[in-house]
Amino acid sequence: MDYVSALLPPIVMAAAFIALIRTIVKTQGGANKAKEDAAVDAALARTEGAQPVAAGDSS
Repeated sequence: MDYVSALLPPIVMAAAFIALIRTIVKTQGGANKAKEDAAVDAALARTEGAQPVAAGDSS
């Protein structure tokens, strides 16, 4: 029965990990996706706008 006690924790952790990934994938998108994307885009624009451009940087 040592093999059962050795294999049980990894099997339980694998099942929990799969459940977590499935939950994350299922909750992506939805009704608020456009609003969330717009908020992230606005935050990125503020961050990029606040960074000074180096003298030799042409981008």
